[in-house]
Amino acid sequence: MAKIVEHCLSSWGLNRVLSLTVDNASSNDVGIQYLKKRLMSWNSLVMKGDYVHMRCCAHILNLIVKDGFKENIDAVVRIRAAIKYVRSSPSRLSKFKACVEQQNIEFKGLVCLDVETRWNSTYLMLEAALKHQKAFEELEMQDKKYIEELEKGKGVPTFGDWEFVSGILPFLKLFYDATMRISGSSYVTSNMYMFEAFGIRIKIKQMCASKDVIISMMAENMKKKYDKYWGNPDRLNMLLLIALVLHPRYKLKFMHWLINQSFDGVVASNLKDKVESSIRLLFEEYNGGRIEFEANSQEARLNEEASDDPYGYNQFFKSTRSHKSELSKYLEEALEESQGDLDVLNWWKLNSGRFPILLNMARDLLAIFVSTVASESAFSSGGRVLDAYRSSLTPQMVEALICTQDWLKGTLPPLSLNEIEDFVELEKFEQDIVPSQDGAYSISSVTLDDD
Repeated sequence: MAKIVEHCLSSWGLNRVLSLTVDNASSNDVGIQYLKKRLMSWNSLVMKGDYVHMRCCAHILNLIVKDGFKENIDAVVRIRAAIKYVRSSPSRLSKFKACVEQQNIEFKGLVCLDVETRWNSTYLMLEAALKHQKAFEELEMQDKKYIEELEKGKGVPTFGDWEFVSGILPFLKLFYDATMRISGSSYVTSNMYMFEAFGIRIKIKQMCASKDVIISMMAENMKKKYDKYWGNPDRLNMLLLIALVLHPRYKLKFMHWLINQSFDGVVASNLKDKVESSIRLLFEEYNGGRIEFEANSQEARLNEEASDDPYGYNQFFKSTRSHKSELSKYLEEALEESQGDLDVLNWWKLNSGRFPILLNMARDLLAIFVSTVASESAFSSGGRVLDAYRSSLTPQMVEALICTQDWLKGTLPPLSLNEIEDFVELEKFEQDIVPSQDGAYSISSVTLDDD
């Protein structure tokens, strides 16, 4: 794979690479090292390529939450079994809907079964199930087969199970929302990476101190995985920390506060010094290798002007001129007010005349992709169209389906991941599948898959 990327860069004439975003597969580490050596020989990397390897934030979040569930928590298993029972046949689903109506549940959607390897679907499953708690309790009183079927496993969901789910949902929602934000492809995400990473660290520490043994156990498992990727300050990607500094509402002031909240004593102090030295080093590289304070060049210009200044007035102008660099001016200015959403790209566009060098830095760093979700989704769309049940489609038909889906999406605002995984729409689609007289099922209307 690395050699293919090398060939593409060479054939496209791309001789400057800032970062390479990949997931956390071990084979990617080997590929990144190969590309780093090759790009260094081309003199194509900034900061000696120390931070060219960008790990997918969404993938790390997925690993953290999956480790929280690795103990096979019985409450989740029982609720999943209850949902599986309800969704296993039209008659059972009909009985459950009747229970929903009897309990006057206002939630419009229905329960959905998760994909166990995708924690975000588990969150959506638990969220929907909790809103139907009374319906499940009603079903337990009305349907003996429901109890008999679930007793073969872990049993029916208990009151304690619902209490547990109610307790962990706000915690899981933090991860779910963070995944949604950093997985976007139509807005800047690199300045969110460390914002989310530090915030999640703070929340995990709080949950570790929970009096609930199961929740604290979940948090401890998550903390171990978190520390593997983000717990060691030496492994943090400085480009992402600099991207956060380049947000005019944060800068170094907010960065220092975040570091103090996440690390203690000497570790925090060393990390703050490292961030400051890294941003100044990167500024020098973008400034063409010149030192930050260009006092010598300014002094030379004043000497050249001395012949046109017989009265020595330049001494006054010399004393009033500022020798501060763009970086120093930017960092010393007050933070932007935090009212409403701030368009970071537009802010840099409006201030391009004041900070031309920093503008180039911001243009590159804010364009870093911190998630591979969008690209993976694009490459996996073919597999969703050409599955085991539609394997006889011709290449022309597959191309037509994928292109039509893309064109239809192009007429609408960009979809977020929670809109793509819209279980309400899936439920509506299921209702379009109606039984025929011979007991078979037919589809009354067909729409393209939004996923």
